Amino acid sequence: MRIISGSARGRRLFTPPERDKQIRPTADRAREALFSIIGPDFVNNARVLDLFAGTGALGCEALSRGAGHATFIDNSRSALELIARNIGLVPAGRERSTVIRYDLSNSIAPKNLLGQPHFCFDLIFADPPYQTDLSAKILHFLDNSVVLSENVLVIIEEKSTIDLPIELKHLVQEDTRKYGDTSFAFYRRKPPCSQNPGKLP
Repeated sequence: MRIISGSARGRRLFTPPERDKQIRPTADRAREALFSIIGPDFVNNARVLDLFAGTGALGCEALSRGAGHATFIDNSRSALELIARNIGLVPAGRERSTVIRYDLSNSIAPKNLLGQPHFCFDLIFADPPYQTDLSAKILHFLDNSVVLSENVLVIIEEKSTIDLPIELKHLVQEDTRKYGDTSFAFYRRKPPCSQNPGKLP
């Protein structure tokens, strides 16, 4: 696994040993396709939140591509160690990052986030363990939270056979993309007075 583009392009990410099945890094090919969809203009200077961060590959990719700040949250000690090492691969990565240990099955840690200078996020990744109902749960947490910027893009990674909610109180599913057994669901704030949000390109 490598950082695909940006200031840390080509640097090999630290990954868990094969015996560690709890951490599931997003494959390079899927990550490359995902950031192609998001587009460079959206990532540039964005405030990024990486939930169930694992190796931190998504947040580090965003930092490499010019994100202003990334907050990584995971509850695994081995994941947090990998995140710290991978942040160090990105120029000025440590200065532009916050790492929080927290059990996301309880909430999205609003007290922890509100203590940070970048508690309102433009780009949010969530990659919970597959088929555990945590994807829907984290969506509801986010939908009722104060961490969403006005133009936020929320991306949930799940097993491709799982259907996620189309519409919540504040968020609406704008598109889905499938890559093998993995799917990404894209959510934005509901546009005012509109019932038909357009799809991503």
